Amino acid sequence: MPKDFSRTRRVGEQLQRELAVLIRDEIDDPRIGMVSISGVEISRDLSHAKVFFSTMATPGKEQDTDISLQVLTGAAGFLRRLLGRSLAMRRVPQLHFRRDNTLEQGAYLSALIDSAVRADKHTDDDAGSDN
Repeated sequence: MPKDFSRTRRVGEQLQRELAVLIRDEIDDPRIGMVSISGVEISRDLSHAKVFFSTMATPGKEQDTDISLQVLTGAAGFLRRLLGRSLAMRRVPQLHFRRDNTLEQGAYLSALIDSAVRADKHTDDDAGSDN
């Protein structure tokens, strides 16, 4: 019977915890802002890791997230070296940072649902006034 938690999932969760601490404590670049690591996907051979992050950027200031992406991408080697010191792994995966858009996508879907409900209510009101 297979284990519920695979090695890649456990390693991903550990990387997520460690990276959150390292980014907060070790990166002194003021351009990075408030970054939250929302998830890590690791390849089956543990050689590559996609690190998903979100920022506390104000709406309309997506450039803040782009700057954070540049800073994190530039610091990937440094973070990988620090991870190598703190994790008991033979090889530390290469880090590939990706912007996490789930909050924006959720807000967009919520707005679509709200507009559909308003349109439906408007249609119901019009149909009710015809009778």
